[in-house]
Amino acid sequence: MPHIVVAIPVKDEASLIGDCLRALALQDGMAKADILLLVNNSTDGTADIARALRPTLPCGLHVLEHTFGPAQANAGHARRLAMSKAAMLTDPGGIVMTTDADGCVAPDWLATNLEAFRLGADVVCGRAVIDPLDALQIPKYLHEDDELEVHYTTQLDRIACMLDPDPSDPWPRHTEESGASIAVRRDTFLAAGGVPAVRSGEDRALVDALRRIDARIRHDLDIAVSVSGRTTGRAAGGMADTIRRRLQCQDATLDSALEPASNRIRRLVARRLMRAAWSTPDERGQHLDNLVQQVALPRSQLEGWLALPYFGAAWALTEAASPRLTRELVPRATVEMESAGARSFLASLTAANLRTMQPDR
Repeated sequence: MPHIVVAIPVKDEASLIGDCLRALALQDGMAKADILLLVNNSTDGTADIARALRPTLPCGLHVLEHTFGPAQANAGHARRLAMSKAAMLTDPGGIVMTTDADGCVAPDWLATNLEAFRLGADVVCGRAVIDPLDALQIPKYLHEDDELEVHYTTQLDRIACMLDPDPSDPWPRHTEESGASIAVRRDTFLAAGGVPAVRSGEDRALVDALRRIDARIRHDLDIAVSVSGRTTGRAAGGMADTIRRRLQCQDATLDSALEPASNRIRRLVARRLMRAAWSTPDERGQHLDNLVQQVALPRSQLEGWLALPYFGAAWALTEAASPRLTRELVPRATVEMESAGARSFLASLTAANLRTMQPDR
């Protein structure tokens, strides 16, 4: 078993940190792991409560206290420092994991993550599930809106698995990249430069950085963490802010990671062409001709990016530069129409796949 360090940024979590630590203590194999709490800008005695629990834990507990100035007092910096310290605490070949201080990991959280690593993953992303009691306090219409959004997200991801499959992340899978559950090999984490220096959205930014160095990323449906559904959070830009904002006035658009179905299909076709050009240098010419038309970029520019050491880096540059791959938000009012379009395209893809599987007569 590789040495594991679980990094948790914490701010004013006196009422929840005990549950978080006890859930980790129940994990099989936790005796060979360590927990690192980065307690920042707290005023409620969170650090003392955590230290008092140290004798009850089967693993090492490291409590680091920091007071950040205004420029650094944000969720992104806290997780960046916590995971960086965790990487220094483990050894080459070790694993850095992270979760949230208001979360309770499932009983098999550690074991299921380790199994994904055993099967070849470099990075494992789990799901964040709102605590059932907290979920009851959220109005029904917000749950219904979320179900529509999740359904559309799943349809787009199913299309991605069919148009441009990733062997390291096969279907079924999810699409979440939440700080509530991310695990990464230490060496891969360092190669990507650690958590990017952003104020919020550091979890997605980290996975994007790992994707740019071709890390094998698994979105495992069997990994879940129960998180609070509170509306007063500890960090700007987090889930609590999102829930509170939507209670006051529902967002006019879907999550920024989503886009109209036709745009996503065009993006996936372009990525598939670029992947083919990347993986078959001897046959690159034909793929490049098609790619130039698809992304409307000069051939010489694409050839230069294809010379980079990582496909992920080459694709990120192409995606950012192409005028045909500019991202558009999805108005919430059109989600059912977009979902119908995605469903129709999925049906045509499935039918085409079935035809190719039929024996010749």
